[in-house]
Amino acid sequence: MSLWVDKYRPTSLDKLDYHRDQADQLRRMVKSGDFPHLLVFGPSGAGKKTRIMCLLREVYGAGVEKLRVEHQEFTTPSNKKLEVTTIASNYHIEVNPSDAGLHDRVIIQDIIKGAAQTQQLDAASQRNFKVIILSEVDRLTKDAQHALRRTMEKYVASCRLILCCNSPSKVIPAVRSRCLSVRVPAPTLEEISGILSNTCRVERVQLPVELAERIAEYSGRNLRRALLTCEACYVQQQPFSADQTITENDWEIYLKQTASLIIEQQSPARLMEVRTRLYELLTRCIPADIIMKGLLDHLAANCDGSLKTEVTALAARYEHRLQLGSKTIYHIEAFIANFMKIYKRFLEEGMHDMF
Repeated sequence: MSLWVDKYRPTSLDKLDYHRDQADQLRRMVKSGDFPHLLVFGPSGAGKKTRIMCLLREVYGAGVEKLRVEHQEFTTPSNKKLEVTTIASNYHIEVNPSDAGLHDRVIIQDIIKGAAQTQQLDAASQRNFKVIILSEVDRLTKDAQHALRRTMEKYVASCRLILCCNSPSKVIPAVRSRCLSVRVPAPTLEEISGILSNTCRVERVQLPVELAERIAEYSGRNLRRALLTCEACYVQQQPFSADQTITENDWEIYLKQTASLIIEQQSPARLMEVRTRLYELLTRCIPADIIMKGLLDHLAANCDGSLKTEVTALAARYEHRLQLGSKTIYHIEAFIANFMKIYKRFLEEGMHDMF
């Protein structure tokens, strides 16, 4: 038994529910006989990976769906052993090099070199190149991105790269200029509501329109999250009701409570308490940039216009440092400490104006 988000994932470009013009462009590109390196970017849950797999099926046929999970071992220049999990078929290989941390350059070079040197078994009926999918390219180190630029030039005759990321601004220009950029925008709330209704109809479940709209709004235009939330609501209460409560994730409630603690009191003792809560989130694999964005949303809701602008600029500065640094807790804590200083000054000025 599989989740709805996997069970009803489209497997061909014809079955995509939204951005059909983009699907037609991808189909025409494949029919031309070849395609360049691709940089597919867009927000989480927009359907980037689904479109990539539909594109591969258009190129190679149903063989790309026969997947196998492999554990490959790599050796760094310092003789350190790294094990990375890859998902592969006979025609493509998918890997997330950022899992290797600072050694991602070794993964990129060895994966591309290994794939480029292997020949396909049935070259007569298939293309003369393999496809390598690299996920979360925007999280790669600068050394890895420069190595990627050199490697993609060297093996362009035998393999094609499909780079997948959320933000192309974190990919160096040398890599972006060698790829055809494909932006996958997030689906609209109406499109998400329609997909939820169609999915429930296939499952023979009656989904009220009001609940579908609330789930779509709660998901933040993230289709994957919307489908998971809809199935969670179905498990909690059958049949659906229009006024049914949508249960938030535990870490979201915890993050909201953390923001409330920051608003309630601005002191060194409260900062230490918040730091402990941040460690709880980080050790449970909540990404640092998600924590930063969630804190900004909740904290900015308690600020007026001028202060909100100052807080947003402060968050942007520390989010940038977060991407450059390696100790994430330092940058998040520095943002909170500076927010406490700004917010306390704002409260004191308000009290002074009152008297």
